[in-house]
Amino acid sequence: MMRARVHGLALRYGAPFAVGIALLSAWQIIVTAYAVPSYLVPSPLAILVTLQRDWALLSRSLVFTLEITLAALLCAVVVGVATAFLFVQSKVIEASLFPYAVLLQVTPIVAIAPLIIIWVKDTTVALVFCATIVALFPIIANTTLGLRSVDPGLLDLFRMHRAGRWQTLARLRVPSALPYFFAGLRVSTGLALIGAVVAEFVAGTGGTASGLAYQILLSGLQLNIPRLFAALFLIAATGIVLSLLAALAARLALSRWHESELAHDD
Repeated sequence: MMRARVHGLALRYGAPFAVGIALLSAWQIIVTAYAVPSYLVPSPLAILVTLQRDWALLSRSLVFTLEITLAALLCAVVVGVATAFLFVQSKVIEASLFPYAVLLQVTPIVAIAPLIIIWVKDTTVALVFCATIVALFPIIANTTLGLRSVDPGLLDLFRMHRAGRWQTLARLRVPSALPYFFAGLRVSTGLALIGAVVAEFVAGTGGTASGLAYQILLSGLQLNIPRLFAALFLIAATGIVLSLLAALAARLALSRWHESELAHDD
């Protein structure tokens, strides 16, 4: 059992790590062999040196971007779960309002972010609002689907015992919806980061210096390509960490009873 678990962990985390090392090594070899200038494509070692040299600047921008992302994700979870609870109370309400949730999903944030930043005086609040719009739909859609995907036999059992609507919601629908919610959460973590970065790009073009997106914009204008790649690396690393934390939260919540997480131990 322990050997199988170690093998599973090695396959799950070791294999992607090995592929990443191989890709970085190939990148370094190609850039060195062909003497590619750093203002075109910097080598991984050059990016690492830039990270170390400019860490004070980049870390402040990273903290700002992370704050926007986490605030947007929290807002998306609160609003999305509350909306899903509202939808499950009445099919009329769901049919009336769900198309507007879809509208949020299909509206390009690049198109509306400038308007939101103009309308909302506080730039930080505007950035959080933009990122929340991007991250909201997966929470609503997945949680609503989970709340409705209950075992009909269990639902009849609750009705037979005259359980109230809120008792059925808390003791049957919510546990059934948890796997769906965490699936939506894993998608929304990445979308919240994307929304924060896109909104920061729009704010950066207006002269607001804050997050990693602004550092990318400024580095591109200054042809400081190693710093640009360093900021991109921090964004990618942040996305990976957030995804892993969402997966860890799902595992802690579901590993004792749901087959989607129990399967990892086989």
